Amino acid sequence: MTKKIVALVDGSIYSRSVCENAAWIASRLSAAVELLHVLGRRQGAESNDLSGSIALGARSALLEELTALDEQRAKLQQQRGRAILDDAKAVVEAAGAGPVTTRLRIADIVETTAEAEADADMLVIGKRGEAADFARLHLGSNIERIVRASHKPVYIAARAFHAPERFLIAFDGGPSSLKAVEHVAAGALFAGLECHLLMAGDASADLRRKLDEADARLQSAGFTVKAFVAPGAPEAAIAAHVDSQKIGLLVMGAYGHSRIRSLIIGSTTTEMIRSCKVPVVLFR
Repeated sequence: MTKKIVALVDGSIYSRSVCENAAWIASRLSAAVELLHVLGRRQGAESNDLSGSIALGARSALLEELTALDEQRAKLQQQRGRAILDDAKAVVEAAGAGPVTTRLRIADIVETTAEAEADADMLVIGKRGEAADFARLHLGSNIERIVRASHKPVYIAARAFHAPERFLIAFDGGPSSLKAVEHVAAGALFAGLECHLLMAGDASADLRRKLDEADARLQSAGFTVKAFVAPGAPEAAIAAHVDSQKIGLLVMGAYGHSRIRSLIIGSTTTEMIRSCKVPVVLFR
């Protein structure tokens, strides 16, 4: 079956990077690209009902005008969405990837993404969306929802695209990090790139054994591996390694705990997406 990458694009400045990353992935995997733009069901509609305080005689005519205005807004949003998809398709094709298809949906973004990923190999999304206020380190509001709901790897694009020369697998011995190692070893996306394997914090004998096994699995797949055990909190150790070793792509397991627990003690996944200025590939 033909491989397929689904890339979510919007009107944000991250859309070009999403397209360029998707093209890079598709070229390495010989995959097709589907560009997806999702309009929320109420996007472009006026949320305030202004008719309640209007005299009965004038209300009917005003409601008709408001309805017509909402319909016009919806048409303009759809036209804008098609223009975004056309521009995105041109970027992907200019990068030499293809075939490229586009899809415009009016639906919930998580439901639509779940449907789209059914026959996809990877999702690509920007770190920040069009609705972000771009305060420092502010994340797109849909990233966690999409990643938690996804059964496929999610590639989160940084603001600018740079073809990576080396990548880092943040390894903790858990199921998602083992899945990440196996995906890297079995696939073509990372072939030829220098591989770093990092375990942060105090490593028990069992965890060191798992690290050695992951190292051996990657070497058997043809990778040149540099394995590290770094002291300290995972967030700080991973970020420091990304910066000091000029890592171009971070690979890690995603959201190993519930949202409630993350709200209370924080999430390593969210912190790494926020603080690292490189793309992040997440595995659930």
